[in-house]
Order: sequence, then C-alpha cells, then structure tokens
Amino acid sequence: MATTKLNQEELRESLKRCPESAIEAALEFNETRNPDLLPAIVLGIIERFVEPDVRPVIREGKDQTRLLEDLGIDSLLMVEIVILVEETLSIQIENEELRNLRTLGDIKGYLDAKIKGLPVPTNKNIFNFEQVVATMPHQAPFLFLQEARINGTEADGSYHISGEEVFLEGHFKGNPVFPASLMLEALGQLAVLFMLKTDSDAFGGRIKPESIYFVSCDGVRCHKMCKPQDTMQMKVALKKVHAPLAQFEGTILCQGARVAKAEEISLTFELESSNEAGVEQ
Repeated sequence: MATTKLNQEELRESLKRCPESAIEAALEFNETRNPDLLPAIVLGIIERFVEPDVRPVIREGKDQTRLLEDLGIDSLLMVEIVILVEETLSIQIENEELRNLRTLGDIKGYLDAKIKGLPVPTNKNIFNFEQVVATMPHQAPFLFLQEARINGTEADGSYHISGEEVFLEGHFKGNPVFPASLMLEALGQLAVLFMLKTDSDAFGGRIKPESIYFVSCDGVRCHKMCKPQDTMQMKVALKKVHAPLAQFEGTILCQGARVAKAEEISLTFELESSNEAGVEQ
C-alpha cells in the first residue's frame, strides 16, 4: 500500500481524470494536511471511477448515499478507489476496516479519523460474519447471510455464493444456479437478524430467537439468476408490526442489477418474558 508522499506533478498525474476541484484540494492537502479538504478529494476520486449517470448523486455529497446500491461500487471497484485514496493522502487503509464502509458518510468519517490520528469510528449496527453466526438461530450449511447492517427501519446484508454449496450439485447438473426459494430464505434471514438486533421498540420487547418462523411471502418477482461467485446484496425494510406478525419488503441486487423483489415477507414471533429479557445474551 502506498504511503510515500507524492510531489505536485505526480499528484496531478495520479488524479488526472478526477474533477479539477478534487485535484486542487489534493494539492492543498498535500501541503497542509487540512482534514476539511477530505470530502472534496474523496468525492472527486469516487466520481472518477463510477458511471456518468450517478456522478450527480456524488456531487450532492449526501452522507446517506450508499456505495453499492446508489453508486454501483462493488468490492473490486472499491479496491481501485482505495488504492488511489491511499496514494493521494499518503495513508494506509486496512482491508478489514473497509468492511464497515457502506455510505459516503462512513468514508468521510473514517478518513477524517485516520488523518487526525483518532480511533476509527465503529458502528454497533454493523455485524460481521462472526456476529451474524452468534446472533442467528440459522447456522451452516443453512445460513445465507455473511454480514449485515441495521439502519433505522431497514437492514442490508450480503451473501457470497462460493459454488461449494452442496445443493448446487443438483440445481442444476452442469449449470449451478442459486435457487430462487433460497433467495427468499436469505431475505427472511436478514429480517430475522433485524428483529433480533434492532434498537427499535416496534416489537414491544425482546424477541425469542427460537420463536421466529416464516409465515408467507407475496409479490415475489425474480429478474435474473445468481450463480457461483456472485454476491447477493440484500435489503429488507420493516413495513409494519402487529404482534405476533412482522412484515417486511425485500430486494436483492447483484453487481448493481436487481435480482429479486418480495413485496411482503411475513414472519411470526414471540417476545421473551420479563424474566428472560433480564438475562443478557
């Protein structure tokens, strides 16, 4: 990873397809290390790598803009962006730290802390694979959620199809396709994680993990197939709660393209008793 400080000529060459405002900000940052210049630099670098039709979204600079869903930045494109950010700012970015960066606001906060030498912000609503496994009643080989994040009444998560899933041997012979029914299962599992980890009081208390079951799914439409080495990017949004039912809508994207949508996923649940809720899990 690059940490050597570039001179002005090298910096201009490195940023040659970025907006001029980003280049000027980078040149000034190179001399002053002023963190106030970071948004202009980073947004300019991101703008260089994305498709022209989403560049106006970047220029708005809204913190809640999502890297994958709104800008089409997948993991490989993120690596290219990181390399140029490292080179421009003369900093190192660890791959593990990237897992928590989902929005433009995440990137701004992360880089601001790095430049100031402060601890990198952590988000208690982001769950890595180990935390997902510790939370979910579902376990391998029937867990189709590897990381997740809760944001208000929504949750997003992902599952990378390794190709080693045993059911792919028969679905289908010589042409492995991730089953549509398991796409819905994956969305349901993301909803389960939301129900168990949300700070919202919409459910009226703490839910028993072993009490959550699938009830129904309406308005389902599949737009394309998912195959080995694809990563499903999932999102569920809580629509309403009327105990013992919770209803969500869900979508799945793959490489920025819509794969599947479910207008209504209903799950049933039970709350823990007051004695059970007093026991920390």
